Amino acid sequence: MKFYSTLSRQKEEFQPQGDEVTIYSCGVTPYAESHLGHAMNAVIFDTVRRYLIFRGYKVKFVQNITDVEDKIIDRANKLGIPPRELAEKFAAHYFEDMAALNVMKPDIIPYATEEIPKMLEVIQGLVDKGHAYAAKGSVYFRVRSMPDYGKLSKRTLDSMMAGARIEPGEEKEHPMDFALWKAAKPGEPAWDSPWGKGRPGWHIECSAMSLKYLGETIDIHCGGQDLIFPHHENEIAQSECFTGKKPFARIWMHNGLFQLGDEKMSKSIGNIVGIKQVLEKHSADGFRVFVLGSHYRNPLTFSDAAIEAAEHGLERLIQAYNNESTTHNAAEQIDVRTARQKFTEVMDDDFNTPQALAILFDLAREINHAREKGADTADARHTLKELAGVLGLTLQAVAKPFTDAAPFIELLIKTRKQLRDIKQFKLADEIRNTLLETGVILEDTAQGTVWKRKK
Repeated sequence: MKFYSTLSRQKEEFQPQGDEVTIYSCGVTPYAESHLGHAMNAVIFDTVRRYLIFRGYKVKFVQNITDVEDKIIDRANKLGIPPRELAEKFAAHYFEDMAALNVMKPDIIPYATEEIPKMLEVIQGLVDKGHAYAAKGSVYFRVRSMPDYGKLSKRTLDSMMAGARIEPGEEKEHPMDFALWKAAKPGEPAWDSPWGKGRPGWHIECSAMSLKYLGETIDIHCGGQDLIFPHHENEIAQSECFTGKKPFARIWMHNGLFQLGDEKMSKSIGNIVGIKQVLEKHSADGFRVFVLGSHYRNPLTFSDAAIEAAEHGLERLIQAYNNESTTHNAAEQIDVRTARQKFTEVMDDDFNTPQALAILFDLAREINHAREKGADTADARHTLKELAGVLGLTLQAVAKPFTDAAPFIELLIKTRKQLRDIKQFKLADEIRNTLLETGVILEDTAQGTVWKRKK
């Protein structure tokens, strides 16, 4: 089994340290509803976890919740609620979305604000070893104390400094030194520390939680490519300088970015599509086929048409699994051993899910052909279900009335607009009310009328 590691920039033989594979996944910063970028990341590494279990490994999967961070604090202050209340609300929504996507719940879900003692321990250790220093109530990591700083992102300090500067009021020794502990500011949550009241920096949170729950060296650290620098680079620096042991993570796995057109989807940019928004029109299995139809390291561009294509492919798998043979011809057999072997071979090669899906489609076609000849397809259908389950697919036939009816709903919306234009408001209201009875809500906006499924 070979995985591509961002650190070495090549595929490496996977050799876990012990009987249990340890995986740390950087979780969400819950200050708003989760979007498809979060869903893509979750589906990919859920599939990695499922495949390792399929291959006989015991897996310990830790995913944190960053519940103290600038964006959470800013939004909570605007809403006039405690940051923890805001974070808990959207973290709960995130895990509801994950359940809807058939993503397995992490074994451990540490919240940053509950792990402050471990963070203080790590920060104090870095100060004691000369890798960090205090300045005006804050503590910074001394990047020049680590000779190989930049090894994950393949950057030198000189290249990192292009455009970097010391902000007014900061007492950094070097522009690239980063905050381990931030001195308290008015309107922000704060905890006691040897350096005064304050709160942890983002990077130290993940190092502390990984060290506490998975030990000094982990097998796999995963996340999006946008986290390689500075977040994961700084995690390596903190962790390895604190423990004195290398590597902090044996394999670094990063998924490609989720895009709308040519842009990365991001809350900060504002070009986001919510998970709930997509699951109102598409099945979870359909979304997973859409994500896994591309290699995890490649960028993925969103469109309704692409998910519709994935849904159509999924339907072939669902029909092959759910349609039983009515007659049994013992002379006709399907070679499920070969299908299973091919599936394992492509997944062993850096989780090649597009090829794994292709093998499932081939098996579905063989099942359909065998059924036409009256063969017993029970074993093959069982294998199809099992291998699809490794990819997190349920193969449950799900009615999609709103997806199938979308063209008719759009036509009714157009007709309603025409009626309103000629002041036939009663008839227009009848269309709205009839759609509402069938579970479709119309909303009139400045950009036109949009519809959504009634919850």
